[in-house]
Amino acid sequence: MNEMDLVRLNFNPQSLWALNFIIGLVMFGVALDLKVADFKAVLVMPKPVLIGLAGQFVLLPAFSFLLVLAIRPSPSVALGMMLVAACPGGNISNFLTHYARGNTALSITMTAISTAVAIVMTPFNLSLWGGLHPEASGILKAVSLDPVEMLLAVFLLLGLPMAAGMWVGYRFPRFVERAHKPVKIFSLAVFGLFVVGALAANWQYFLKYVGFVVFAVFLHNGLALLTGYFAAKFAGLPERDRRAVSIEVGIQNSALGLILIFNFFDGLGGMAIVTAWWGIWHIVSGLTVATLWSRIAPPIPRPLSRGKG
Repeated sequence: MNEMDLVRLNFNPQSLWALNFIIGLVMFGVALDLKVADFKAVLVMPKPVLIGLAGQFVLLPAFSFLLVLAIRPSPSVALGMMLVAACPGGNISNFLTHYARGNTALSITMTAISTAVAIVMTPFNLSLWGGLHPEASGILKAVSLDPVEMLLAVFLLLGLPMAAGMWVGYRFPRFVERAHKPVKIFSLAVFGLFVVGALAANWQYFLKYVGFVVFAVFLHNGLALLTGYFAAKFAGLPERDRRAVSIEVGIQNSALGLILIFNFFDGLGGMAIVTAWWGIWHIVSGLTVATLWSRIAPPIPRPLSRGKG
């Protein structure tokens, strides 16, 4: 067993309750912008959304499993990478898609649907791919991970705050119109400060072990962005949709990953460090890719020509 696999980060039960509350607040703020129509949009444009979900919950977890077999990280880092791959899209993907001149409506729809689907697919993918890994499976057995218990935790963390946010948005539209931006900014700022505080409390571990983690996350995040883009390209989606799917698959909800690590894995060092660094790096990589795309106008799809009758 690698030395990093024995590390347990400094994180007390009170901090865990606070983190649970913060991610619930973040999801509540995000859901204020969501409407039932966002979910109904799948019926209008099912292909791009289904391709995005396949990239998010089928291709990325499978490719991540192959990546950890290729680069052979420590078991806890490998499991952390597979957990990140099992999480839904991150909260900043909609902004990045808009900045990248991608299909923002598609991005919003994918975020809403992937968050709902993650209630089942995140526990399923972690149990499936983590259980197949020859060394990481030992960690799952050691903590006796119960997929049903994890499913319930994900539902409480994502499902209830999202339902509450959507209800408030529907019931009090004028209030939400004034408050949704401050609520989102406040919740994300509080979460950012919390992550900074957690890193500061475990800075010695972060400095000691971050070297290989930086390399692993760089490869993993690049793989995620490319998986989304080329899945959309091979499916014949237009450029604006490709950008949306790429960013949605490449920007993961690392906050949910951290919550699950501290709830179910007792702050296991390798898992927590790789997930925390992903949360930092995907903002850097996402902004970089979005900036490059913002300078390149996506081609306008040509309408299908009709033959003369």
